[in-house]
Amino acid sequence: MIQLASYLPAITNLYSHFNPNEDTNMTLEIGTTAPNFTLKTKGEDGLKDITLSDHLGDSSVVLLFFPFAFTSVCMAEACSVRDDLKAFEDLNAKVYGISVDSPFAQEAMAIKEGLNFPLLSDFNKKVSEEYGVLYEDFIGFQGVSKRSAFVISKEGTISFAWSSDDPKQLPDFSLIKEAL
Repeated sequence: MIQLASYLPAITNLYSHFNPNEDTNMTLEIGTTAPNFTLKTKGEDGLKDITLSDHLGDSSVVLLFFPFAFTSVCMAEACSVRDDLKAFEDLNAKVYGISVDSPFAQEAMAIKEGLNFPLLSDFNKKVSEEYGVLYEDFIGFQGVSKRSAFVISKEGTISFAWSSDDPKQLPDFSLIKEAL
């Protein structure tokens, strides 16, 4: 089992140009209806559509937005979830990682890290924008997802919402589990 702490010393300088003064207000709040979406994931069977509303009445959903595939903090977060996925499953929750990377880059990361939950491509940046977690400018790149977490109840409402202006800060997974 890979421990999250083992990744933290390896954080690169990728985020050293982050501007904490930019407008980073999250627009969605607890109790609001989660915007529905359909995003693509890529696995060995090819591209597949994942639609949020398909989970209504069946399971809660954890959405974990992250800036970039193959960066140390994002991989540490994904590996942490991979290693603890059973805890989310025991709480009847589906977990999805979301970034603006292509589904092909996400698949390569999932294979490299042995991820056991789907990564969804918000390549067109629509979902990140609807959830209010899209940087206008992030280290010189326009339209990158902020590190954020949402729990969507079986009824389709947001029961947990968190977003960080610091891309190195990970969500508190114990609070996410409490919201489930």
